[in-house]
Amino acid sequence: MRIIRKIIFLLFVVLIIMQFFPPAENKSDTTPPTDLILATSPPKEVEAIITNACYDCHSNNTRYPWYANIEPVSYWMAAHIEEGREHLDFSQWELYANKKKAHKLDEMIEAVTEGWMPLKSYTWIHNDAKLTDEQAKTIAEWAKMLKLTYETTDQPQ
Repeated sequence: MRIIRKIIFLLFVVLIIMQFFPPAENKSDTTPPTDLILATSPPKEVEAIITNACYDCHSNNTRYPWYANIEPVSYWMAAHIEEGREHLDFSQWELYANKKKAHKLDEMIEAVTEGWMPLKSYTWIHNDAKLTDEQAKTIAEWAKMLKLTYETTDQPQ
């Protein structure tokens, strides 16, 4: 029993110490010119949906909720955001080759129409990020139109 108390105490001390060493936040004061919205000028409805449902994990500017200041939650969020940006980074959109843009748009269409994006773990707390069928359809139709422009435009790799 004594060893269990020591382990619990040690874990408690580690959690307290972690509070003083949070991970870097994914925030930027400016929107880069390579950003998807700046580069493509989507309709306002599409812009609002993407900004609300996608940009926290797929851009360089995350809106952090109050609980993001609690360790180890912030570490989990930082890893989640990093992984999201590895798959798709809207802030770096214009740096992608056209072929990659078309592929990412295909993935976006699939993700929203099949309902696996935004992630359920994200929408549990961010209820306003849940996409309605109409919103998913709007995003998919816009992404299909945008994809056509990348498929018909040659860009050196």
